[in-house]
Amino acid sequence: MATLKKNDVIQVDIDGMTAEGSGVAHYEGMAVFIPNAAPGDTAEVIIIKTSKNYAVGRIKRIIKAGKGRCEPDCPSYPKCGGCTFRHLEYPEECRVKRQRVNDAMKRIGGVEIEAEEFIPADEPDRYRNKAQIPFGSEKGQAVFGFYAERSHRIIPFTDCLLQPEIFSVIAQATAHFLNDTSNDLYDEMTGRGRFRHLYIRRAFATGEVMVCAVVNANGLVREEEFVRRIRAVSPEIKSIVINVNREKTNVIMGNKCRTAWGSETIRDMLCGVTFEISPLSFYQVNRAQAERLYQKAAEYAGLDGRQVLFDLYCGTGTIGLTMASKARALYGVEIIPDAVDNAVRNAALNGITNAHFVCGDAHDKAQKLKEQGIQPDVVIVDPPRKGCSEATVEFLDKTSPEKIIYISCDPATLARDVARLKTSGWQLIKFTVVDMFPRTANVETVALLSHK
Repeated sequence: MATLKKNDVIQVDIDGMTAEGSGVAHYEGMAVFIPNAAPGDTAEVIIIKTSKNYAVGRIKRIIKAGKGRCEPDCPSYPKCGGCTFRHLEYPEECRVKRQRVNDAMKRIGGVEIEAEEFIPADEPDRYRNKAQIPFGSEKGQAVFGFYAERSHRIIPFTDCLLQPEIFSVIAQATAHFLNDTSNDLYDEMTGRGRFRHLYIRRAFATGEVMVCAVVNANGLVREEEFVRRIRAVSPEIKSIVINVNREKTNVIMGNKCRTAWGSETIRDMLCGVTFEISPLSFYQVNRAQAERLYQKAAEYAGLDGRQVLFDLYCGTGTIGLTMASKARALYGVEIIPDAVDNAVRNAALNGITNAHFVCGDAHDKAQKLKEQGIQPDVVIVDPPRKGCSEATVEFLDKTSPEKIIYISCDPATLARDVARLKTSGWQLIKFTVVDMFPRTANVETVALLSHK
């Protein structure tokens, strides 16, 4: 194996990609990880970090470009940490993501089948319906942007291609307001300063926009003027909210919200169901692809009106509620109280009477439902990135529904849980990959499991 040192310059061929989107090369038996590389590249690379088993490099010169490489279309890329794949043509990005999920299923899950389908986005740009925009100071003026990768150093931008154009207009109006008033900017080191973040949501089906100022105080100085300036941006703005976060933390949102103007929520639609979105609600950031994901999950569930459906880790109830009309009964379990309240309201908003939501740990509450004689025919699980808890996997095994529909944002933990379930007789029937987050390394997968 090679012994590489920092500042060594080597020539390598890129023959793979990591889960985070870095290129992988091998130099005399040692793995070298290289950000912003493309499969098929031949590159001159300078080593910037070494360890016993691997090295990290930075591209010094592209000798031969891989067939999927393209010229990035954003001036902030790759300094801004928002995108991973702007140096790849979109079809090549999709190929890389599909291969990543297939590899995880084979290597970690121990299954030989591959994704039956990969669903790309029709629009890989301007799809995000949510943005959390930090502000900083440059030459005494407020600027906004996104953090550089693995840092809290702001990379300013005038427009972000992942977001609707109106988001940048709102951010610019906010910067002008901050520069014209005595609302000082929050300093993470000292915990002082008033204005922390700008948080924006847009409901693509209705066009409604929510603007939320996150502040280290009870409100903004000259708050009425802030409302006036933001309202002047567009008639689509229906809600202006103040979120209070006085904690010295990297967590963006506080728990207390106050509506400064307009509605407390905005409304969007998914699969024909209306959803109210509050500042603290979880809601998929790509509405168009969320609909495709939920439609595929419903196809796998195969409900015909006779089944009892459990929706574990249900959040605000979006997945289960889009299937409720084809279920005999829906039971959703979620550990966050505000999300459960939102789910209950969303059911009432749509006149859905067969949906029931409880707050608590997925395993504990699902077990209590079973003890009450409620046996699920189909169980949907949509856990956080860390995957299902061991207790939830054990519950699924002992409960033995006809089907499990597993939705995951992390191929590795999905594959791990598939392997866990295999040991007790569950079989992965098929899975589909959905590109929910184009231009980033993230991807969603929906899988169908049943007993052998």
